[in-house]
Amino acid sequence: MTVLRVLVTRPAPEAQRWARELGARGIHAEALPLIDIVPAPLQGDLLRARQRLGDYHAAMFVSGNAVLGFLGSNEPQALDAPALDAIETRAWSPGPGTTAALTKAGWPAERIDAPAPDAPQFDSESLWARVSSQAVHGTRVLIVRGSAADGVAAGRDWLVAQLAAAGAVVDQVAAYRRLAPELDAVQGARACAAAGDGTLWLFSSSEAIGNLLECQPGVDWRGARALVTHPRIGEAARAAGFGAVYDTRPTLEAVAASIESLR
Repeated sequence: MTVLRVLVTRPAPEAQRWARELGARGIHAEALPLIDIVPAPLQGDLLRARQRLGDYHAAMFVSGNAVLGFLGSNEPQALDAPALDAIETRAWSPGPGTTAALTKAGWPAERIDAPAPDAPQFDSESLWARVSSQAVHGTRVLIVRGSAADGVAAGRDWLVAQLAAAGAVVDQVAAYRRLAPELDAVQGARACAAAGDGTLWLFSSSEAIGNLLECQPGVDWRGARALVTHPRIGEAARAAGFGAVYDTRPTLEAVAASIESLR
């Protein structure tokens, strides 16, 4: 039986963790991170937002990396559990990965709002369905997100628009930068081979697809296969030329089951 190989394109070490967990399920998975995450220095707007966290009704973290970059769980000046207990600010999470990062960082579970575990998608729309009632006129919300290489906030502004329409006051701060990786010779060769050797690309971000095109210009992706965790990512994969695009829910269990079905 032909072995199905999977390339996990999440940022490292997330890609490595997913590859290990898929491997534990008997799936041959390799990490090929297509987004580099660089924490922002704790200064300027980021430092001020940290100091004024208690002034906000809620802080929305776009990802686990936003949690790590903002709460500084690996830094001596991290916001510890007693400090988080001393405020009433709620944390808004778009999905299980972010929720797990918040819990690990010490954010009280009773003050975390997130989509239901069985939500069709883990995104801003699903989160808004849970928290929209909190967004009354004058509600102060902090959105913690990443930025592009130039420092400009990166990502969708859909949630910002909903909050603004509800009369909420929204501040945004970048806790990390998202950069295109520099693939070495081995990684580049692996990516080129995976354009037509039956490898299944696992994408959890449209940005990863854009970075792949930037890193590997001129590659014909019509023979490549992609497994995507959101319809918008699927649109990006098709626009990039991927010949076969499959959809899955973003949980590990759903991804593993989808991979098994494609063997």
